[in-house]
Amino acid sequence: MSEPQSTTPTLDKEPGTTPPAPATGSGRFWSARRVPAAVVAALLLAGAGLLLYDIAAVRAHHPAMHWRRALARQLAERPLDDTWVLTGAAVAAALGLWLITLSVTPGLRGLLPMRRPRPDVRAALRRDAAALLLRDRAIDVSGVRSVRVRIRHKKADVRAVSHFRDLDEVRTDLDTALTDAIRGLGLARPPTLSLRVSRPGRKG
Repeated sequence: MSEPQSTTPTLDKEPGTTPPAPATGSGRFWSARRVPAAVVAALLLAGAGLLLYDIAAVRAHHPAMHWRRALARQLAERPLDDTWVLTGAAVAAALGLWLITLSVTPGLRGLLPMRRPRPDVRAALRRDAAALLLRDRAIDVSGVRSVRVRIRHKKADVRAVSHFRDLDEVRTDLDTALTDAIRGLGLARPPTLSLRVSRPGRKG
């Protein structure tokens, strides 16, 4: 008679569950730019409607509007190097460049993208909130009297004033605390720390 063999129970993975993907970077958030889009759409709609109305009136054997006759006469008589022609061309070119810039830049510079723990999750941290967190961490360092923090796209600019302790010691403690704080923000592109420490009344 054979002895019963002992078996070790195994835990099967639940169906449909997958291990979480490693954290990846997230691109910047794009602004909807509703106000510029609404203004441009309204201007184009008004201009196109007015022009179509005038063309339809001419087709119905009515005289063209005064503004279109005057505009056609001015364009026919004024040379290309006229001041008003150059001014109008410059304004149109500047408006076009502005619209192109709005279309190719993300905007929302006040939001700092965070790392994505999952592909379907996106998060961002407000720039002023990140600056406030770094300021709180810096003010806790011994010897620091006041701190000014400015978060930019690629750099965290920190200016601290120390009223006692050696400046090198304060700078070292600040560098350690702020580097750890920046790492803890969980940003997709952590800013580079730029740190200056000075005495009251002096620029470091």
